Amino acid sequence: MSAAASPAAVGTLVPVEVHFDELDAMGVLHNGRYQLLVERAWATFWYRRGFGGADGLENDAFNVVKAFTITYDTPVSAPGTYAVNLWIDRLGSTSATAGYRVCSADGETTYAHGTRTVIRLDRTTFLPTPWSDRARGVAREIMVPRED
Repeated sequence: MSAAASPAAVGTLVPVEVHFDELDAMGVLHNGRYQLLVERAWATFWYRRGFGGADGLENDAFNVVKAFTITYDTPVSAPGTYAVNLWIDRLGSTSATAGYRVCSADGETTYAHGTRTVIRLDRTTFLPTPWSDRARGVAREIMVPRED
């Protein structure tokens, strides 16, 4: 699936806010802020489904980013409400690769797109550990069907 061509019909849209102080000297969203918007959207997605707990690091929420790619399509040039369109491309036993688009609140305009791969870790050993059945069920809600 092409992330740039992915309309809001796949995955889910999570609202995010861009504040005035996130714009750089040229009046556009600083490049490093896009990743922060994506991370906040993922945290919101999982938290709203009961993952994360009090300190945000329980069970399936204890994971680390292995890879993050981004392509900037057009600048965000004003504060306001936007969205991050999230979907799961691949769910392995201990990893997950997801696609995303930073987009307009209605999902029509894409500002940036890319992928994010995470690895679930055991909180004690810091070794990869399998996702729970519950996390797999939630991930399937926004998983892109595979074309085999």
